[in-house]
Amino acid sequence: MTELNHLQQQLMLAVEDDSRRVEILGTLLGEAACYRLAIYQIPTDFVLSVVIPVYNEVKSLQQVITAVRRCGFKCEIILVDDGSTDGTRDLLDSLRGEPDLKIIFHEKNQGKGGALATGFRLATGDAVIIQDADLEYTPNDYRALLQPIICEGVDAVYGSRFISGHRNVPRLRHYLANKVVTMWSNLFTNLLLTDMETCYKVFRREVIQEIGPTLQEKRFGIEPEITAKLARRKGLRIREVPIRYFPRTYEEGKKIGWRDGIRALWCAIRY
Repeated sequence: MTELNHLQQQLMLAVEDDSRRVEILGTLLGEAACYRLAIYQIPTDFVLSVVIPVYNEVKSLQQVITAVRRCGFKCEIILVDDGSTDGTRDLLDSLRGEPDLKIIFHEKNQGKGGALATGFRLATGDAVIIQDADLEYTPNDYRALLQPIICEGVDAVYGSRFISGHRNVPRLRHYLANKVVTMWSNLFTNLLLTDMETCYKVFRREVIQEIGPTLQEKRFGIEPEITAKLARRKGLRIREVPIRYFPRTYEEGKKIGWRDGIRALWCAIRY
């Protein structure tokens, strides 16, 4: 009983100390299990830049910011409002001055690609992740997404909705469209991605800021453009990891449409 009480005290202490928690769990579970569970030591000086393109997301934006702040990483949150008209700008104005936020307004709508280009340029963290302003993706997956970058020196990580792990069941038409676009992109990049269109893309900051000034696509064509330009860099290491996904409907504010799918096919050829 004394040993159990001692272990309990250690675990309680570990909740407040990340390095101690990793040490204890490593002893209990072993190195292989810890790797599979994304249990690892985050460098004390590591900063994650979270780029959030925002367009008419007043209903979900505050929840997304709160979720990012709880992700377990020190973050700079870069919010690029792309001409919202639903009260999002008033919300962002009320958040000005909060030390972990960078808030930028585009006077005219430039599309997701334009907002991302602005956010990439302003990032100062060690790694950069794209976070949509809705609730389809959860920042609880950041730790798994960043593990290959922090622990193995990988250059870019794609979060896949379609590889092993629990997932919400997608709409068939959206699933098929994604598969067609991803396979088409793979033909031109010589990559073997399962989910090119994923929101969750993570990069070492130096990598995305070298590519950033060359980006041209203003809407969702930014996804195949980024992928094509990453694929052309010799020696670049790209990894996929499973993520969770909570799809919303068009009635709930989903913005991508069939025209974006056609544009993505063209972008895979163009870039």
